[in-house]
Formats: sequence, C-alpha cells, structure tokens
Amino acid sequence: MDAPLDGSRVRLKPQPSVTGFVDGAWWPRSTELTAEVPELAAALAERIGPVWRVAYPSPAWTVPGTRMVNRGMVIRLEGFPAQDPHIVHVTGSLMRRLTLLVVPAETTPVIVERAMSAASDQNDATRPAALLNGAGLARQPSENDVCRWESEGGSTEIRRPGQMVP
Repeated sequence: MDAPLDGSRVRLKPQPSVTGFVDGAWWPRSTELTAEVPELAAALAERIGPVWRVAYPSPAWTVPGTRMVNRGMVIRLEGFPAQDPHIVHVTGSLMRRLTLLVVPAETTPVIVERAMSAASDQNDATRPAALLNGAGLARQPSENDVCRWESEGGSTEIRRPGQMVP
C-alpha cells in the first residue's frame, strides 16, 4: 500500500501544541509491534529522544515479549487490555510522551491522509474513534464497547416497542 500524500507514516502536530487528545498519527504496516517500532522510534527521535517505552492496547497488536532492543536501546512494550484500541503512547528519553492515533494497516491511502491530517492539525481536539470515523473509516464496535454499553443499561436483545424487560 502506498503511503499518504506526504510519504510519511508518522505525522505530528506542530510544536508547541497542547490541544487535543492525540499528538499526531501513525500508520503502521502491520499489527506486529516489534516489526513496527524501529521505524516509529526513528520518526519520533527528534521530538522525544530515543524511545524507551511503548504502551499499546494489547488486543490490537501481536507482541512476542515485553521488551525489545532497537539500535542498542531497550524498549519496554507494555500492553493494556482496556487502553483505547486506536492509540499508542510513546515515551522517549527526554521524558516526553506522545499519544498517537493508530490508523489501521489495511486502510486505504486516501482515508489515511484524511485521518493523519486531522490528527496532526494543531487545533484538533477530536477523540481517536471520531478522527477515524471522520476520515471515512467505518468502525465496528469492539467487545469492550458492547460490554460497556450493556453495563450502562443497553442490551443486545431486540425488543418491540412496549415489550417488557424480563
């Protein structure tokens, strides 16, 4: 798949920028985190220093361990089941952390361009799922979304108007 119009797979908001939920966007080639982190770390090094930690939503990535070595540096890989499935948090040695929108690998370049442009806009404060939806990427509800919906009073059962709840 081709990269977005500017050729990059990482796009950040300009500095200094303190608005919004995300600091930019990342379009990985796969869901194998250890294969993707070296390119991501290289792209972010100028902004945050050498990467030493990546926090990711564990259901969304294939990760063989909790650490990896990149250019002689150990990078901690920390998976969190409840983390938003559309973001990663990347921390560098300058003690700066970036929250990046993750555009799914299989996304078409046109949609990638829209999502990355919106996420890297200095004035954008849109949440990750809304950024992807706004770019044209239809999102299926995750299992966590369904569980949360049901716990807040929703139900997966179809009822007719006026039908009593058992």
